[in-house]
Amino acid sequence: MIQVLVRHNVEDYDNWRPEYDGHEAFRKESGSLGARVLRDANDPSNVVVITEWPDLKTAQAFASSASLHEVMGKPGVVGKPDVYFLEQIDTQPA
Repeated sequence: MIQVLVRHNVEDYDNWRPEYDGHEAFRKESGSLGARVLRDANDPSNVVVITEWPDLKTAQAFASSASLHEVMGKPGVVGKPDVYFLEQIDTQPA
């Protein structure tokens, strides 16, 4: 299982979120197993998205897709995002 963590700033969260939500079908078609969106409690323009993928190859294919790059430009993502491909090592019970 691979998790992709993307951290970026957005000009306006309320404008960004509908664009993100509108891209859900493409994420699923590309193999995404789910996603979570988090915001910095002190700075709502600082957004983290964590998506889950079955394997690294599928995650990297999505990350390099033209569709993703196009949609990231629409809603006002500011600057270059930080992207991490993370392999889950273990889990801790809640």
